[in-house]
Amino acid sequence: MEKAKFSTKSIWAGEKEQLAFGATQVPVVHSVSFGYDDMDEWYEVAIGNKPGHIYGRNTNPTVQAFEEKIRILEGADASTSFSTGMAAISNTLSTLLFPGDRVVSIKDTYGGTNKIFTEFLPRQQVEVILCDTGDHEAIEREVARGCKVLYLESPTNPTVKITDIKRMAAAGKAVGATVIVDNTFATPVNQNPLELGADLVIHSATKFLGGHADALGGAVCGDRALVEAIYHYREINGATMDPMAAYLILRGMKTLKLRVDQQNKNAASIAEYLKTFDMVEAVFYPGLEDHPHHDIAKEQMTGFGGMLSFAVRGGVDTVRQLLPKLKYANRAANLGSVETVVGPSRTTSHVECTPAERLAMGIPEGLIRYSAGIEDIDDLKQDLAQAFKAIEAYVKS
Repeated sequence: MEKAKFSTKSIWAGEKEQLAFGATQVPVVHSVSFGYDDMDEWYEVAIGNKPGHIYGRNTNPTVQAFEEKIRILEGADASTSFSTGMAAISNTLSTLLFPGDRVVSIKDTYGGTNKIFTEFLPRQQVEVILCDTGDHEAIEREVARGCKVLYLESPTNPTVKITDIKRMAAAGKAVGATVIVDNTFATPVNQNPLELGADLVIHSATKFLGGHADALGGAVCGDRALVEAIYHYREINGATMDPMAAYLILRGMKTLKLRVDQQNKNAASIAEYLKTFDMVEAVFYPGLEDHPHHDIAKEQMTGFGGMLSFAVRGGVDTVRQLLPKLKYANRAANLGSVETVVGPSRTTSHVECTPAERLAMGIPEGLIRYSAGIEDIDDLKQDLAQAFKAIEAYVKS
């Protein structure tokens, strides 16, 4: 299986061991507990000497199939799962960081992640250094001063900025830091941070992995010892993935490459198309040649992703008028779905932040996050055209 092509692995990986009764699909195992008549066997499973399950908060067959599939797709030694993407992020950071430790990251992380860095970790006496995203020299200087964790997100949410993962991973390794990369936007279809030197990869499985906006989940993949420590923290603190969510995400992952390939194409086409509108002040997409880190993205990504963002003239007032006019887009706080999803950062990625905090992160109130779906590209373009035309008079007034 490890040598199969990506599309084949996304369909078959991790499933055979969990099939039962001749089923061709992984069953949803809702049982909370798993019984044993042999007390010695029960004990051996409980302490991890034998494969098996004892209690749903710890492990579950359906969830295990998901964990094995994402492990193989990321080329990792081990993986574990969580109830949400934020659970994956918070549990990982809580496992690795202690009072007196130092973590270096970037200013453009997802809003929930940013809150952990600016609000929660400082309460625990963890020193947090947030550098300008893309300023690789500044990040290297701070890392060289010493840190326990180097946390990266590339592309970033929602401004799709790019960090040179290989270069930053080398800087982190030089000081013994654990290098973590949130790969949610890129997915393993477009980017493999472990191959670029990262120790751990994080996913909000809710997004592109599931792809249908119907299940919450998160995952961490990477070094076995690190993953085992994170799993232990999670099994005690209880942010367990639900078996039904694992089943839905598994089902979605079978079409991951098909979906992401189409979303890559649609996002690239929409990014170019948006530049033709006078009402659009700026378009942010790493596949555009004028993106400040296009060359880095081209080097470390095989596709530029289904996410882009753009700023409109008139700010939030224009956003209020424009988005309701779109016929083929959900106005919602989600991304990575088969349907196109749009929304301003003030109600999606950075709703937890104040306007001042968003501005400090380079996120204008008039920024729109656009998650390209798999619809026909001509329909998406025509939809944007009619929406902009409908509000022209309003904006000019």
